Amino acid sequence: MDILWLCVFAVLLVGYFALEGPDIGAGMLLLFLGNTPRDRDEIVAAMAPFVLAGEVWLVAVAGVLFGAFPAAEGEVLFGLYPLVISLLVSWIVRDAGLWFRRRADGSAWREGWTAAVCAGSWGLALSWGMALVAMARGLDEPVIVLPGLAGGLVLAALLAFHGWTFLSWRLPGRMTGARRSGWALLASGAAAAAPAAVLLAAFAPWLLERTASAGALGVLSVIILPFAPVMVGAQVWTWRTFGPRRAADRVPSFF
Repeated sequence: MDILWLCVFAVLLVGYFALEGPDIGAGMLLLFLGNTPRDRDEIVAAMAPFVLAGEVWLVAVAGVLFGAFPAAEGEVLFGLYPLVISLLVSWIVRDAGLWFRRRADGSAWREGWTAAVCAGSWGLALSWGMALVAMARGLDEPVIVLPGLAGGLVLAALLAFHGWTFLSWRLPGRMTGARRSGWALLASGAAAAAPAAVLLAAFAPWLLERTASAGALGVLSVIILPFAPVMVGAQVWTWRTFGPRRAADRVPSFF
């Protein structure tokens, strides 16, 4: 049972970087590729159908970590406390920008929240990269160090490339000047998720030592696993429904 939940946790974490990574990357590039307000509206509109679907994976990661690996959850939150706060603040700022940028008229209002989307996305990418490096170095080591900053920049570059590929797939030939296939998007997603996958492979024994009791894992399996097909089906439906051929020329913002 503990191996099963380790696999579930790994799939969820890797899935988060692969499926929410395009939105983070597109947000990072929002002010660089969006030369006009209309361009920026189109980029946000391209992201909009996928944001909440991607964030579901992060919520599921937190839930599985808390339920299946409670000892690890405490150590991770305590050891990475500054970065956890940075992640939460960046998440709030990014999502607030998405929700509020079209809620009032005025260029200052809209551009201010557009900058919040970009800043929050950069915060997410850098914080995640630094968190992965901190985990690799050991939770008893300082988290704000030069190797961590370098790791943050590496992950930010991977997510930015994933976002660029996503926009080239979702809005072919428009914002990026390039066209990319679904296979290219899959490859960039694999690259964005690779650091988390490598870390999980190295930390598998550490996690297995901190699993919940067999009874608790059994209860989690009965309650949670039956909903896994629903979650996967919803993801498939979202990506098939809002592909590049589905009203990509509309310019609504995040609703």
